[in-house]
Amino acid sequence: MFCLNDTMRYYLCPGRTDMRKGISSLCGVVHEKMRSDVRNGDVFIFMDGGMVMYVKRLEAGRFKLPEYDENTQSYQMEWRDLVVMVEGIQESPDQRLRRLRAQRREYVV
Repeated sequence: MFCLNDTMRYYLCPGRTDMRKGISSLCGVVHEKMRSDVRNGDVFIFMDGGMVMYVKRLEAGRFKLPEYDENTQSYQMEWRDLVVMVEGIQESPDQRLRRLRAQRREYVV
């Protein structure tokens, strides 16, 4: 589900990050600088001033956008619309869009 919660692991990238980087470059930062894999289901946080950005990489498919509003020149959304779009939920459950699945490794204590 599209949510951040206390069962997830969070990692803050040290230093400032140039937020002009694309998703592939940020994945490279996670791999090279943080020695981790973006596919493991963890949350990676990058800082650059006072901006927060949420990025979700799709394994396949596309986001289904809501209806475009000519008056505001944007896609007006409510929280539920955002969740439906990011999770790939379709009107028919058997048509759910394929998304990247976490490949989290279990830690042995």
